[in-house]
Order: sequence, then structure tokens, then C-alpha cells
Amino acid sequence: MLKHQIQLTKLVKTHLRYFGSSQSRTQSFKKWYQQLWTTERTNLPPYEHFTQVGDPVLRQVAAAVPLEHVKSPEIEAVIQQMVKVLRKFDCVGIAAPQIGVSLRIIAMEFKKDIKRDLPQATFEARKMSELPLTVLINPELTITNYTKHKHPEGCMSVRGFSAEVERYEGVKLTGLDKLGTRNELELSGWNARIAQHEMDHLDGKLYIDHMDRSTFMCTCWETVNTKSGRVEIPFYK
Repeated sequence: MLKHQIQLTKLVKTHLRYFGSSQSRTQSFKKWYQQLWTTERTNLPPYEHFTQVGDPVLRQVAAAVPLEHVKSPEIEAVIQQMVKVLRKFDCVGIAAPQIGVSLRIIAMEFKKDIKRDLPQATFEARKMSELPLTVLINPELTITNYTKHKHPEGCMSVRGFSAEVERYEGVKLTGLDKLGTRNELELSGWNARIAQHEMDHLDGKLYIDHMDRSTFMCTCWETVNTKSGRVEIPFYK
């Protein structure tokens, strides 16, 4: 992309003399023409927002973090940003590709406060439980309970939509923490779902690849009708 931009810049400079007879018209054309094909990159990963479906980083198989870099300042910075974004958007899970970094790192956290925002019946039906902040580098997942459950699932990288997805009842996660210590975690119910969702991100997959397509919906469709379509889905917070 940079090579193409440089070539186009040279092309514009070479041929500007053919457009307009005054300096002001020349500058005006140059500014207008450059806006057609350049986007000033003032924001680079790791982002403070969630990447959205369509971004190639979400479809790549993320690279493993080399063992000699697990405790590096660079990886620490990525993890800090992941946790910051996770909490800023009040989420329960995040993978490094979701902030534009194609590395095999996930973070999960299910706060007990979430229980207050959900009906008790929903909390129990989805087998939700508190999960302290957990960060794993180069995680591996093993299925421990092959029973499947279908529940609504959303993703901050597919903002504003949800669908029902089948996930396994129980899984085991193994991986390294930011100090390089190997951890093993047994998860069940909703926390097992979070783990499977985030592991999918590391393999370039999204929940829409597994969903029951007939249940795919806009999460604010009722508000869209009530507000005569005057609804915005924010990608920032």
C-alpha cells in the first residue's frame, strides 16, 4: 500500500501542471485528488477500539508469541491495552487481533456485577459464573465435555448483531501468563463459551462462521423502529 501511495504521489506531482492555470487551483486539485486514495494513518495498533469484521487481521491465523519475547515490554504493552479495551467496553473477553495485533493472546473476565444486569433465569440457564481476569499467551484448548448448548452470542468485532451459537459445555485451557508461567484452567458453562469464542479469534474465525443463520439479528432492531431509524451504533467509548 505504501509503495502504491508513493507512486501515486509522484504521478500527481508530475502531472499537476496539466490541471488548472493558477497555484490555488493546483493546490485545490492536489488536496482533492489525494483524498481519493490516501488515509492518513494517525492511529496504529494496538488500538483502543475493537477491529471490525472486514479487517483482514480478524481472518488471519495469529502468530504464536516467541518464548523469548513473552516477558518483553512489547508484549506487556499489548496485554495492558487488551485489558484496558476489555474493561472500557464492559466485555467478558478479548483476543489480540481485536486490537489489531495478530498474536496468540487472549484475556477473559466475567465480573460478578454482570449478574445484576441480567434476569436470574438467564444467568442460571446460561450457567454463568464469576471469572477473575485471566490472560493467556499461546493458549491451547481441549474439550472436556462434548455436550453442546445453544445460546445467543455477540462480538464486539461484529458490533450491533447477535445470533445463537452452539458451544461445548466444558473445556480446558493451558497457556502462559505474562511472567511466562504455565497455567491450566478448567472452564464450564458460559466461561467455557467465552474461551471458545476467543480461541476462534486466534484462528481467524468469528461466531458468524458457526451461528444458526436463522437467528442472526440486529440487537437494536426494536429501537430502530421506535426511533424511525434514527439510531447509531457506536464503535468508540
